[in-house]
Amino acid sequence: MPDSDELIPETTASSTMPSLLGVFAHPDDESLLAGGVLAQHAAAHARTAVVTMTWAPDSPRAPELADALRTLGAGPPRMLGYGDARNPQAAPGRPRLIDAPLDEVVTALVQQIRSFRPDIVVTHDALGQLTGHPDHRRTHQAALLAAQDSGLPHLHPEAGEPWQPRAVYCATHPESGVGELGPLLEAVGKDVLAVPDAYATTTVDVTPWLEQKWRAILAHRGEVARERALPGILTRLPEETRPKIIATEFFTRLTTGPLPSARHRLIA
Repeated sequence: MPDSDELIPETTASSTMPSLLGVFAHPDDESLLAGGVLAQHAAAHARTAVVTMTWAPDSPRAPELADALRTLGAGPPRMLGYGDARNPQAAPGRPRLIDAPLDEVVTALVQQIRSFRPDIVVTHDALGQLTGHPDHRRTHQAALLAAQDSGLPHLHPEAGEPWQPRAVYCATHPESGVGELGPLLEAVGKDVLAVPDAYATTTVDVTPWLEQKWRAILAHRGEVARERALPGILTRLPEETRPKIIATEFFTRLTTGPLPSARHRLIA
């Protein structure tokens, strides 16, 4: 774990918990990277939702995503339907996310932000989440631009009334927090890209919501069945080992200004 204060589970529901909009590349990213935080905020009666950049709403992964979001209390899927960079079956006939014009993608995300009006936007980090997936990196770029543009009335006027999120967080993995996950990914031929510890500003112990998070991961049945996909890797682990990998979620707050004093939950 990073050298920081003791991790404190935030178990008390509060009406002041900020609303969250997750912006992630693929179905299952939301559960793996921020499932605990989404469940935490939903349990506190905060509004939560997830935008998924790739895979079509009529694809096999759509009902799995719906089941996962229902488990996390994050509402119905919001799928933009772009193609996956590595899977041509994700959205036949649609451009891949990495090939689509950036301004088009940003406009689509601005519309989602202005529609949902979140206090916080959560997305991928600049490295592309350990494995450096190009869809993760593209999502990071588009989400940051959209969070900035959404508050400016002269940009994307067709996308609705302006709304400025108060904070943007990137789900990430610090070098000292990779732990047992690193060797598991390397064993199936995947890269392991982590950020310096100082880059992770917020560390959340999601143990109180671990059962929900795990059920949401399992809802992505197609990925559970795959040998190299992380849900499948996690499923094959001994039950006592799994919490060491998924019970802590790390984030980097990118919003300008001084860092908030609370380091163990996402605040606007």
